[in-house]
This record gives sequence, C-alpha cells and structure tokens, in this order.
Amino acid sequence: MPRLSIWLIRAALLYLLLGFTIGALILIQKGTNLFPEVWQLLPLHIETLLFGWTLQLIMGTAFWILPRFAQEPKRGNEKLVGGAFVLLNLGLGFVVGSVVFPDASWLFFLGRLAELAGVGAFVVNAWPRVKSFGP
Repeated sequence: MPRLSIWLIRAALLYLLLGFTIGALILIQKGTNLFPEVWQLLPLHIETLLFGWTLQLIMGTAFWILPRFAQEPKRGNEKLVGGAFVLLNLGLGFVVGSVVFPDASWLFFLGRLAELAGVGAFVVNAWPRVKSFGP
C-alpha cells in the first residue's frame, strides 16, 4: 500500500473517532438534556464524518486500488495527491474553526475552497488512471 494511502486512511480513522465522539455527546444530550450547548457541535459532527472520514477513506482507497500505469510514476503525480491531502485537511480545519469562532465566517468560505481544491487535485491525478474495459 502506498504511503499516501496510509496517511489518508489513518487520517480518515482519526476523523471517524472524532465524529463518533461528537455524535456520542449529542446522543447523550438527547437522552439527558444536561448540556443543550452540545447541539452547536452538530455541524462539526457532520463535517468530520462526511469530509474527514468518508471522503479521505475514499481518496486513500482509490489512490491505492486504481489501475497503475505501465511506466514510472506508476500512480501518476503523487505530489498532487499529497497536496490534496494537505488541502483537504487544511479546509477541514478552517471549517471547524468557523464552527468554533462563528464570527469568522470567512473561515468557512476559505475552508470549503481548500476542500474543493483538494478534491480537484485528487481528481486530476486519478482521472487518467480510470480505464474503460469496453470496446
């Protein structure tokens, strides 16, 4: 398994742990009604599980499992995937920052832009590796 896939999948598992922890806190609040402020973490819960866990797990698995080229570099430009990893996690950090600091709405926009750029960089790397087996 390539090193970048390992990084993406490990980061995805960390986001899964964070997302489940936040979800457990929200679920405890739903049953006990002790800390109503916990509901403000719902966007953070959604963000960590949707983009942090699911998207990074997909990217890590796809980078590893898509067909390789016959010549080097076998998996295309790995710097693009490394940049995608950095941009996606930077974007997640900015979006989390916009939840923590609600007055800084520019963080949300910057975070989404970084996430989009990260996904775009990954697609640019992966697209040539998607092959048709038809006629």
